Amino acid sequence: MSDRRVVVTGLGVVNALGLNRSEYFEALCDSEMGVGRIGSFDANGFPSQVAGEAPPLKMSRIVPKTHRKSTKLMSRDIELAVTAAAAAVRDAGLKTKGTDPDEQPNIDPVRSGVNVGAGLICCDLVELAGAAEHALDDGRFSYAKWGSEGMARLTPLWLLKYLPNMLSCHISIIHDLQGPSNTITCAEAGGLLAIGEAYRTIAHGKADLIIAGGAECKVNPMTLMRQCLLGRASTGYNDQPDQACRPFDSAADGTVVGEGAGIVVLEELSKARARGARIYAEIAGFGASNNFSNDFVQPEDCGGGIAIALKKAMTEAALSGSDISFLVPHGLAVASHDASEAAGIRHALGAGAAKVPILTTKSRIGNCGAGAGAIDLVTAVSALSESIIPPNTNCPTPPAEYGLNITNGTGLRFDIQNALTCCYTFGGQCAALAIRKL
Repeated sequence: MSDRRVVVTGLGVVNALGLNRSEYFEALCDSEMGVGRIGSFDANGFPSQVAGEAPPLKMSRIVPKTHRKSTKLMSRDIELAVTAAAAAVRDAGLKTKGTDPDEQPNIDPVRSGVNVGAGLICCDLVELAGAAEHALDDGRFSYAKWGSEGMARLTPLWLLKYLPNMLSCHISIIHDLQGPSNTITCAEAGGLLAIGEAYRTIAHGKADLIIAGGAECKVNPMTLMRQCLLGRASTGYNDQPDQACRPFDSAADGTVVGEGAGIVVLEELSKARARGARIYAEIAGFGASNNFSNDFVQPEDCGGGIAIALKKAMTEAALSGSDISFLVPHGLAVASHDASEAAGIRHALGAGAAKVPILTTKSRIGNCGAGAGAIDLVTAVSALSESIIPPNTNCPTPPAEYGLNITNGTGLRFDIQNALTCCYTFGGQCAALAIRKL
């Protein structure tokens, strides 16, 4: 790693609690809940009927006139990413082609890039059903008729709505960012991995500024049914949706799907100072791992992937377990996974694990897929910047064997010098980031 330091100068977020960082963090501090009964489709026939749904998005107010035709080719995932990116750009005080088309940008477009984590974008079933109907042969789906008649019912540009790289593509086009661009498709770890790669890219001198993060909409029939069939979704709180997602709690019965995006603006320190940017925090360390199993909670794993990622991030940041001020874990509310993640945190932090204040977010907004880790980083940076840790919800009785300091009740106010966040996927990919106050 070079001596180039990387800082966070802009924060953008979209989820069930708000459409920008200040709305979201204020809602966290006020113990507001974003999980409710699903309203975007009829979920009455599903075992799980709750989700964290974001407010309606008005893309005509987000995308400049020169690019508004492109909104017709934006899936919900793309809309989430573009909206959060616009909020992060504004928050950072950047002038780009997307914010001020007639003014000179205050960044070098050639030295500015985009890194976004994306998930498995679900097709619009209503749109797809019309085409599939013309592929039926005596009531059965026919591939021959799909090729000859069904596909003809789809717009020629239909696929562009569902390619995962289109999240970063639209952001780079709107804001005229001509530097490195990449997409990482590692499910829930995608957003944090994208930010980690952006951090490395800037530190190695390949760019001066990168808009990075992740976004995904998991609130759709196909994703919800998949989680239900795999036994991961909460089913016991359909009539009490605000209590459904219970990370690290003894009454946890499964996760809740959500939709959201977390986007940050990362800059090289001297460049950020030169343009007079507000600096939220410094990226101090990044770690990634894979536990080489088909499921995160293999008995022999015991959170090994999380422990490796956390240790790597802490080593790079020159931090020990006793140095950590604050931690935002993945906290999925699947009991076996929470137990494994807790073991990984204890292994990485040692005795410090029992003392470090921990905040979980999915009880409020659900699991936002590729946006989850990035939203948690926005949460950690906000807490560090404002010196407050919002209270946890839905975790009144964490199992004693977890050995974690999960605060309940009112928020905590104190000087946070550094923080960690970590995430994992069901396939075993793990990521962790360390931040510090500059």
